[in-house]
Amino acid sequence: MNRERVAWIISITVLALFALQVPGSTASRDDDYAFVRKLVDIHRQVAVNYVENVDEDKLRDGAIDGMMGQLDPFSVYIPPAEQEGFDRMLEGSFKGVGIQLDMSDDGKVEVVTPIDDSPAFRAGVMAGDLVLKVNGENIEGLKIADVIKKISGPLDSAVKLTVRHVTGEEVTLSMNRTEIVVPTVKGFGRKDDNSWDFYISTDPKIAYIRITQFTPDTYDKLKNALVGADADINKPETYKGLIGDDMKALILDLRFNPGGRLDQAIAVVDMFIEKGVIVSTKGRNRPEQKVEAKVEGTLPRFPMVVLVNEHSASASEIVAGSLMDNKRALVMGTRSYGKGSVQEIMPLDAKGGELKLTVAYYYLPSGRLVHRKKDAKDWGVEPQVIIPMDEVAETQAMKERFSAELMHRPTTGPTTQSIVLPVTQPVDPQLDSALKTMIGYVIFQGDKIVANNTATPTTQPAH
Repeated sequence: MNRERVAWIISITVLALFALQVPGSTASRDDDYAFVRKLVDIHRQVAVNYVENVDEDKLRDGAIDGMMGQLDPFSVYIPPAEQEGFDRMLEGSFKGVGIQLDMSDDGKVEVVTPIDDSPAFRAGVMAGDLVLKVNGENIEGLKIADVIKKISGPLDSAVKLTVRHVTGEEVTLSMNRTEIVVPTVKGFGRKDDNSWDFYISTDPKIAYIRITQFTPDTYDKLKNALVGADADINKPETYKGLIGDDMKALILDLRFNPGGRLDQAIAVVDMFIEKGVIVSTKGRNRPEQKVEAKVEGTLPRFPMVVLVNEHSASASEIVAGSLMDNKRALVMGTRSYGKGSVQEIMPLDAKGGELKLTVAYYYLPSGRLVHRKKDAKDWGVEPQVIIPMDEVAETQAMKERFSAELMHRPTTGPTTQSIVLPVTQPVDPQLDSALKTMIGYVIFQGDKIVANNTATPTTQPAH
């Protein structure tokens, strides 16, 4: 019996077993047979008659990519070799020591910033340090990718970095590689001790929080910032954090946030509203599901603005749109991206990788479809106050935010950096408008916004 005949018999056997497991009508199974039979026939003709030898793996991956290419861009096949990296990307984590590196024009490897509470940060690596050696080996002349490879390694393994501080002092610092969780909840800048400063204005006290992505700890980090790590969110008398510090209003910045975990987005919205629909989902083979807010864990009301732009997608659109529809926040900026589809991760048999497949769409409490379909004229979250920004202004604003977030050497003297944005020619007109709106509202309300923030504003900017 020749090899082609054996392959054909095996394929038919697999199809027969597959048909016993897959639900559906007889006609549907017949379609499956015809489809796979055609694929097998094409593969046989290519393998036997193509002018050159073919790479079987490339043929298989090409067939899969061709099928997935007919769907939306968010439905993809993840090969086994890429599964770990894909899963870590979803979780917002990676293995390492927790430093961001850059290479200067003269070839020196510089630390842009250490990540909060990372091994590098705890060991004493600082922003602006030059990396000279890794485990005693000089790295002069190496590309930055090669330096990163030398610093990377198995979890819990040790690595030594020799660095030169901006003071000129050279030190060798020891640290262990670990799982690094990228911070997603950030403030307006850094205090002298490098902790986050969440106030954009101290008189009145207007807080600023930027969520860069929704990862498994986003809700907890946001809650910690607002009420304190040790506070019971259901007991206002235990509040510390911003609310316990007599915060008068909050600006929540979701610009450039690509989304992430839906459960975290739901938990964030539920923190601010005590009743109503947060979001609903439905698809061709997925019945409609509505997520309702709960009274437990709802924070006291305070004036709130949410910033979005055309780069705000997925989970960030759910948060902004739900808070707007539930009349809890004023949304400012530009219309969001329109990525309102639900993906499920489906493991394939025999360790064949995973499918990330779109199975449903998100709908806001108003019934609005978030997702931007082909030729759609209405999608995403449309802010109540439109504040356009061109690409140049967006780039400059992002540079300013990134610069303000960098860690620096602790200082003993008073800071000279103003924490209030300039009122003329603002670098970030969207944030500047949000700040002015909140300051104006707080001043207008006066003593109606009391120390425990329990007043319920009655006009749109206070929602």
